[in-house]
Amino acid sequence: MSSNVFIKDPNATLDYGFDWSQWLDNGETISDYVIDTSPCGIVNLYSTSTITGSVVAWLTSGCVGTRYSIACKMTTSASRVDERTIKIDVKER
Repeated sequence: MSSNVFIKDPNATLDYGFDWSQWLDNGETISDYVIDTSPCGIVNLYSTSTITGSVVAWLTSGCVGTRYSIACKMTTSASRVDERTIKIDVKER
């Protein structure tokens, strides 16, 4: 990701990725992850993990003028744990 702040329309449903591929060791995979959104108002419809080392969250809703923090905390097959956070500003587009 080149920037950690994204702009989203409140009526859009979009995918946001957390790429761990460069961080994972050879043969290591994502074994578990949790997507946390705050404050309330933006909704994580569902999320998926890929074999290439990414987690993708599909987000919808949100209140105009609000900045949301979307955190992805994951555990690897080697029991390493890390967390990354992106920001989403909800604006009419």
